[in-house]
Amino acid sequence: MSSPNDAPPQQASEPKGPVRADTPHRDLAIVLSGGGARAAYQVGVLRGLGRRFPDLRFPIITGVSAGAINAVFLASHRKGLGEAAQDLAEVWHDLRLKDVFRVDTKAMAASFLRWVTRLGTGGSAVAPKVRGLVDSAPLRQLLHRILGSVDGEIQGIGHNIHAELLKAVALTTVDYDTGQTVTWVEGADFDPWQRPHRLSRRVLLTAEHVMASAALPLLFPAVRLGPHWHGDGGIRLAAPLAPSIHLGANRILVISTRYDRTQAEADRSTLQGYPPPAQILGKLLNSVFLDVIDQDVAQLRHLNELIARVPVEERKEFRKIDALVLRPSKDLGRISAGFEPDLPRAFRYLTRSLGTRETSSPDFLSLLMFEPGYLRTLLEIGEEDAETRGDEVAELLAHSVEA
Repeated sequence: MSSPNDAPPQQASEPKGPVRADTPHRDLAIVLSGGGARAAYQVGVLRGLGRRFPDLRFPIITGVSAGAINAVFLASHRKGLGEAAQDLAEVWHDLRLKDVFRVDTKAMAASFLRWVTRLGTGGSAVAPKVRGLVDSAPLRQLLHRILGSVDGEIQGIGHNIHAELLKAVALTTVDYDTGQTVTWVEGADFDPWQRPHRLSRRVLLTAEHVMASAALPLLFPAVRLGPHWHGDGGIRLAAPLAPSIHLGANRILVISTRYDRTQAEADRSTLQGYPPPAQILGKLLNSVFLDVIDQDVAQLRHLNELIARVPVEERKEFRKIDALVLRPSKDLGRISAGFEPDLPRAFRYLTRSLGTRETSSPDFLSLLMFEPGYLRTLLEIGEEDAETRGDEVAELLAHSVEA
């Protein structure tokens, strides 16, 4: 019997109706980055903004890694931000590690044994196949439940596009075969793009696309989309704002899960002695999934300055684009250390063996801290930050990009 992973992704049909260019905020996009469990912070921000702007809709929504889960939930919800964010917050409020991947002792031991056997046999023909350190089947079941997919298709997205409430939603993966960054788009009225290292595909999005985008390398199994296997889209996503710009955004709200340290914090040591594997993994994943947002936004602002110096009639396809980045006011990595005892015993044993207790800022641990205490704390921080920066968001919403 074939599994859902063996089926090729569905190709999207042509839009059933036109998308009006005069729809309010038609050029507004939201970009949701990765960060594993830290994506709960994004939900807190959304809920905070939903209280102030309950009827707000983002016609362009893009997400990658854990942000892809939040992106598709928003895109498929039939109500405004107030109700959508509240419903999403209820999902994250009670989420546990066992809802994301199997953490029972039997499953963890079997996975460990397969990897040890694989490494010990030198890649011989009798070596067991390994597709990830953990079994992410629980996440697949969760996505089907919360997204209301029917025969694989996420129904709400098509409804919102047809009702002209949504222009496009895009998720990004990396193709492990070709090494290309692939952005999967369900939407209307957009021109697909293709570059040597990144391209887009028009599809009907399914839970498998979300699973692929959120498949952390080595930890989660890759997901088959069509003929190739795909993983976390943050791996080679050098330009995280690019999909939203390709889809027509002139105003972009970015919700990052990366804390912006002060100079004093950056200079402060978090280790004593040689860095453990968890510290190295944490820094590696931060640089892969989160640091590129800062680089992309900085480059966008430089381009805006250059475009402003060019006469309007000579700009051709170039345009000014406003971007606002909301990020945690507190270090989510440091906070995760206080909730480490909440992890299931078998998984806690694994993380401690990697040295998560040998650093005061276990970023790697924070990616996997799918436990209610930590997630609820992040929801609260996100709401507080949304309230603090609500005026800046209101300015972005009200601002029409000047020629």
